[in-house]
Amino acid sequence: MVGGNGAGALTIGALREEVAAEAGAHPDAGIRAALILCAHVLCDLRAQGWLLQVSRGGIAACPAPRAEGAVADEKSRLRAAHLVERDAQLRQAPVRRFIREMERRRLYHGKWCSVFSLMRDGRALAAALQAAAACTAGPERQRRLRTAVAPYVQVVEPGRTCEFTGLRLTDIWRYFRHTWTTTYQSTPGRKLFFLVRDRAADNHPVVGIGALGSAIVQLSVRDAWIGWTGPAFLAQLRQAPDARWAKWLARSLTSLIASIAIDDFLTEGVLRARDLEVPSEQVVATLRELAATERRLHRLYPKRGQHKRVDEARQKVDWAQQAGTHLFRSKRAAALADLLEARRRLTDAGFTRASAAALRTAIAQPAAARAVQTVLRAMKAAHVGVHMMDVTVCGAVAPYNALLGGKLVSLLMASPAVVAAYNQRYRKASSVIASSMAGRAVQRTPRLVLLGTTSLYAVGASQYNRLRMPAARAGGVPGAELAYQLLGRTAGYGSYHFSRETMRAIAPVLRRLHRGRPVNSIFGEGVHPKLRNVRSALDLIGLPSDLLLQHGSPRLVYAIPLATNFRDVLLGVSREPDYLLPQTAEASDRVVDFWRERWLSPRVEQPETLARVARESLAHPIRHHARVQLPEVPGEAGPLFESAAPGGATSTD
Repeated sequence: MVGGNGAGALTIGALREEVAAEAGAHPDAGIRAALILCAHVLCDLRAQGWLLQVSRGGIAACPAPRAEGAVADEKSRLRAAHLVERDAQLRQAPVRRFIREMERRRLYHGKWCSVFSLMRDGRALAAALQAAAACTAGPERQRRLRTAVAPYVQVVEPGRTCEFTGLRLTDIWRYFRHTWTTTYQSTPGRKLFFLVRDRAADNHPVVGIGALGSAIVQLSVRDAWIGWTGPAFLAQLRQAPDARWAKWLARSLTSLIASIAIDDFLTEGVLRARDLEVPSEQVVATLRELAATERRLHRLYPKRGQHKRVDEARQKVDWAQQAGTHLFRSKRAAALADLLEARRRLTDAGFTRASAAALRTAIAQPAAARAVQTVLRAMKAAHVGVHMMDVTVCGAVAPYNALLGGKLVSLLMASPAVVAAYNQRYRKASSVIASSMAGRAVQRTPRLVLLGTTSLYAVGASQYNRLRMPAARAGGVPGAELAYQLLGRTAGYGSYHFSRETMRAIAPVLRRLHRGRPVNSIFGEGVHPKLRNVRSALDLIGLPSDLLLQHGSPRLVYAIPLATNFRDVLLGVSREPDYLLPQTAEASDRVVDFWRERWLSPRVEQPETLARVARESLAHPIRHHARVQLPEVPGEAGPLFESAAPGGATSTD
């Protein structure tokens, strides 16, 4: 029996190489690929603390036992699990070169600087905070705190540089992201990065970083809370089947059908124009058969080069050609089949006019109720990627983390400054999926009304706990709150615990044992491509995917409404948001003022906190905790002047 996390990353790495080499000696290529993948999976489980037992009959594995009730121990276990892959990333030569280059001093506008110039020396900050703490809580203390810490949001624009150091903002953000427990990786879809900086000190040091990314499409606890699940939505309709919802249903179904390109289907005789208004069972069946055929062709001939995968502003896209690919012919046929089937069922149930009486009669029949759920799912898909985003990165760096700077960054992610930045970035952007389905550019006006996020740990305190601010403090809606609302937990299901080596070993298995790759990492294929690839490969080699994908690390799920009518906007019932806060720069400044009063002011009264801040010194040698801590690599010589202080200072100055 082998257990625990006693073996370090290098030991696991050596074991990985040894077992993969032995598995790679098999003469059959298919079996060889399966054995190599199996070896890497077992090494991943071992690195995550699983217990393994090898016998002549096979290998038994089970997750590491949890320390029930020991919050600190559970957090340590989860942190160690994430650090395995994070440290593997920091051992990669390109990443190490990037870190070294950011820390290398350079001359900019007559002064020496580096990324260290963007870290705040805790000694001066602690002194300023101590002076503020000497004042009685009130206006004078707040004035001194504003002088000591003056945060603001800076949008990370591609190509833009820092005015104080000349470093690219994207590189600054990436550097500090590497101090996180989890790995840094790019994600598809919409994204927006932010720096929170402090104008109260030279060079406006970084307080923390944040990022918005495309919202997770399916998250059961969140969807139930919003009202996006079928049973919850139908229950609402049955309670109040008024004319507003009847008009919404009719309008939504018509607009959804009209949003799908059908010229090729008409030309090929797959359907006729009249079928859109009076669909038959036969035309629905024909569309489903076409969707299945095109899906098979896509798997065999994905033609990745034809697909638009990233920033749509980078080049002009031929959306008609995109719509004609096997992938989107399949998606268009399947979506149209679902919508026409919904129209047929609603018509059969008597929903021929948008009235409350017709709606009440229709939803009492099971077939029509299922049709309503079809429309609901399609409307959710149309709005989730435009009017809702997830906070994917959010936190403070030293020394601001000791001052609950994470709560400040969290509040600022929901501030008018971030809403304005998102709307500005995507106001003219074409929606990739919608444009590919329509065969033409589709631009949807962004109206950001809801944010979602998850905590890294499901135990102990979180920076989102009790994070709320009366909207009136920023001139907003009286009686309302800007708040991170806890919705529940995730299921602890995913693929983060599988290493890069395992992901590389998956490709040969899918290529040799699966007729056509089920996942080609093409934007529009579906959600969670990594998860689907892992599941397919594990199933192919006979490993229990359902068990191995349960990493046992559930997360807390939060939602942050930005508008009082966010549910109506997300369903397409309302177009204009009723925001909780005025969408002004002054309102964002007031969010910072609230943080100072609510969290910073009490914090500076704690001597141990000020002592922790003061320890974050930038004196030689630099031990600042905002610095990326690179794991050692055997045989690698460090930079010649690694201990040089920022701003050009050295040990001889």
